Amino acid sequence: MTANDPARALRFSRSDHKTLSLAALGGALEIYDFIIFVFFALTLSQLFFPPEMPEWLRLLQSFGIFVTGYLARPLGGILMAHFADHLGRKKVFSLSILMMALPCLLIGVMPTYADIGYAAPLILLALRILQGAAVGGEVPSAWTFVAEHAPAGRRGYALGFLQAGLTFGYLLGALTATALAQIFTPQEILDYAWRYPFLLGGVFGVIGVWLRRWLSETPVFLALQERREQPVAFPLREVLREHRRALVPAALLTCVLTSAVVVLVVITPTVMQQRFGMSAAHTFALSSLGIVFLNIGCVLAGLLVDRIGAWRALMVYSLLLPLGIAGLYGNLIAGWGWTGPAYALAGLACGVVGVVPSVMVGLFPARIRVSGISFTYNVAYALWASTTPLLLIALMPWSPWVCVGFCLVMGTVGVLSGLYFGMREQLHAEDDLALIKG
Repeated sequence: MTANDPARALRFSRSDHKTLSLAALGGALEIYDFIIFVFFALTLSQLFFPPEMPEWLRLLQSFGIFVTGYLARPLGGILMAHFADHLGRKKVFSLSILMMALPCLLIGVMPTYADIGYAAPLILLALRILQGAAVGGEVPSAWTFVAEHAPAGRRGYALGFLQAGLTFGYLLGALTATALAQIFTPQEILDYAWRYPFLLGGVFGVIGVWLRRWLSETPVFLALQERREQPVAFPLREVLREHRRALVPAALLTCVLTSAVVVLVVITPTVMQQRFGMSAAHTFALSSLGIVFLNIGCVLAGLLVDRIGAWRALMVYSLLLPLGIAGLYGNLIAGWGWTGPAYALAGLACGVVGVVPSVMVGLFPARIRVSGISFTYNVAYALWASTTPLLLIALMPWSPWVCVGFCLVMGTVGVLSGLYFGMREQLHAEDDLALIKG
């Protein structure tokens, strides 16, 4: 995608769609490698921790290893962002998927607690840290790559489509888990079949690396190179020194995005099994439906961004977030039997996931964009996603409405951020267009 020709400012060419599709598909495969862990959290808790440990503690520790991957995101993301701002978006964009696939493959072949004792959870923890570092570089690079390729006036759609691709990785994980639950018995999954989705993730990683060979560097980065200016020596230092005002809205909106994903994809499937007694196969099928509609919601949200602006779209979807989650949990608690449609509507209501990237890429200028996004996104995501699943799981016995109250708070944060920062923060989309035109 390029923005060189003003006549095609509002149109996507075949080349544009090819670039966008390859970026989104590669991201989906990488997110699958990262998220497949959560769909087998219950199984992994039995395989990698002592059998005499209480079930709730094993599950809590399994989720603890999962969220540790989030804690590793800032370091990996900051380092990879530094090179993305120096060497180009494409190179780092391709490296991240390889760093994700190899640990996924190793998880699929590693011994369990029954084989090597406490070394098993330690090795699992190390592999999740590597995956966290990889995904920390993937998301900011992907947002920047797609935004800088998008035609003028279509950045919202492009980023919404990309987010749909990334969330499609969640769907791949849910479908894989559903298929295994239908093909194998619970004991067979515990014995050996749990390894298959992780081995499949290694194959997906190889495919993702191959797909990204066909991507080209962004026109914005090429324009920066053509100016023959030295790149910023330490992009993060300039972010912290010159763009501090952008850090607060970027961090707050990352928390809103994270909350939607955590509740819809991470927490709810486990809660449906533990608290509401649903089978694994039924839970995974419902989760898959919710993620399909999350994908649709991201694209619709991106189209709304192009129509009314990123900040206004943010406020609209921040209002929808708690409404959708309330409908889902209200149905579960009341036992109305409409869980499928409720999960679908909740997925649509989580379209804020498709809005936030449009705000984020506009908060930082091109020369330090990846570093700016990576620092705020990964630090906020690491802190928020590493604590909220554990907190929500711990509070769930107290009240089944915990997730609804949590989303109400985060929706309020999104609305207030739009009202306060939307009129104050300068978006840099027009700067990109001027840079390309020279």
